[in-house]
Amino acid sequence: MKEGFRQSMSWLHTWAGLIFGWLLFAIFLTGTLSYFKEEINHWAKPEVPVRSLDTAASLALAQGYLQVHASGSPRWFINVPDAREPVLRVGWQDPGKPGRAGFMRKNLDPQTGAEVQARESRGGDFFYRFHFELQMGYPWGRWLSSIAAMVMFVGLISGIIVHKKLFKEFFTFRPGKGQRSWLDGHNALGVLVLPFHLMITYSSLVIFMTMVMPASIVSAYGDNTQALFKEMFPARDTPAPAGQPAPLVSLPSLYAQFEREQPGARLGRVEVLQAGDVNARVVMSRHNGDQVSTAVGAARTFDGVSGKRLDSGTATAPMVQASGTFYGLHMGQFAGPWLRWGYFLFGLGGTAIIGTGLIMWLGKRQLKHAKSGVQPMELRLVEVLNIASMAGLLLAIVSFLWANRLLPSTLLGRSDWEINSFFLMWGLALVHAALRPGRKAWAEQLAAGAILYALLPVLNGLTTDRGLWRSIPRGDWAMAGVDLTALATGLVLAWSLHRLHLKTRQPARRTLRTARTAEPIGTVLEGDAR
Repeated sequence: MKEGFRQSMSWLHTWAGLIFGWLLFAIFLTGTLSYFKEEINHWAKPEVPVRSLDTAASLALAQGYLQVHASGSPRWFINVPDAREPVLRVGWQDPGKPGRAGFMRKNLDPQTGAEVQARESRGGDFFYRFHFELQMGYPWGRWLSSIAAMVMFVGLISGIIVHKKLFKEFFTFRPGKGQRSWLDGHNALGVLVLPFHLMITYSSLVIFMTMVMPASIVSAYGDNTQALFKEMFPARDTPAPAGQPAPLVSLPSLYAQFEREQPGARLGRVEVLQAGDVNARVVMSRHNGDQVSTAVGAARTFDGVSGKRLDSGTATAPMVQASGTFYGLHMGQFAGPWLRWGYFLFGLGGTAIIGTGLIMWLGKRQLKHAKSGVQPMELRLVEVLNIASMAGLLLAIVSFLWANRLLPSTLLGRSDWEINSFFLMWGLALVHAALRPGRKAWAEQLAAGAILYALLPVLNGLTTDRGLWRSIPRGDWAMAGVDLTALATGLVLAWSLHRLHLKTRQPARRTLRTARTAEPIGTVLEGDAR
């Protein structure tokens, strides 16, 4: 009975991993890139200058700009610059244009307050949003990614049950043993990153709990879900405009008060509601990198005219604390440089687990048909999807980055064309994988990826003044980090291509060696026949 249960878990682990593996590979890889979303954003807009940071001065410049350009807007947003993304970003809602179409964004120089004429690009935000929305309309992409997360969670639990000697297998690796080597690598990576992936997968479900588990909310609040959020986040419950004009308090003075109440805290975001009205409110949110939870003491609400603090400072509800902690752990914004690289490497480990699982499933079944030399159509389909979902996705990512440097800065809808280049390359990789034999398709796509990634720093240096030979001496490690990571990726792909060629040549050498050994025997037999 016990063995039957483990066998059923093995079946569940295998087939859940196969059906959702290609989607999970894309979700994990783009999510891993999102840990350096701010750095990719900075790389994607090389026109943004790197300045010394002065939060109070930046707030004064942002307030002056918005009072001139967005005086009638009901909502202002200010993101102060930091070391990872050194641009002062402002946004506001155009009252004449409801919805997303009326939301305006501008990048400002944090030293002068002048608009920075940067190229239009989604940068790292594209990978971040693709990670959980899959470039689909709301809420379908979020539903699909949540279902995939649930499947991943089931796969992790069933994998623990199937591999009863999991920790022993962690110390077992037999290189050069074909399927056994892939299984050893899959098991070792699974144990190494297991706690991280349990946390990442479960926290992703917690983040979307109001969407995927709405029963308790509906029973308590009915259709009025906004009442829940007002109860959870009372700082956002602001009165309607009174229609009486009043000058907005100085934002730098509120920042000084914010600093006095939270010594050592960094300011991340400022939201101004009903600026210029007697009922104006200013919400100052603490930088998410200051603490793990994004809910505990994260925001301070002030009267926008008198500057008096309005929120009571009462303890955050336990449910909100737990939710904020899971959100903070998932996003990893609290992580310093070294821990952020740990998140990145563990994310790559999870991506590799999914990839090795897909390769093992196919390889095991291809061996059964090796003697006949005929591959069933369903295995050929899996092979094509494996190539396109892994090597093809890597090509799509680097194509997005190349498009960022090659597309004209004045091109209408430029950021959309960057995204189009991502999906066009991904589609071409799928067609190429379908038209070419498996090993050749792998080799050709890995070779193309190695070249494009390795040459990306060269392209950056030729098209901007932010090449490695300039960004490193300036201490612009956000810009240099993307170039160096691309170069390292190119080298890894080149090494993978080399290993693939070695594997391909070994059977050919064995065949040639057998033929040479058999030649004298054949000659003797031929002479006897004469």
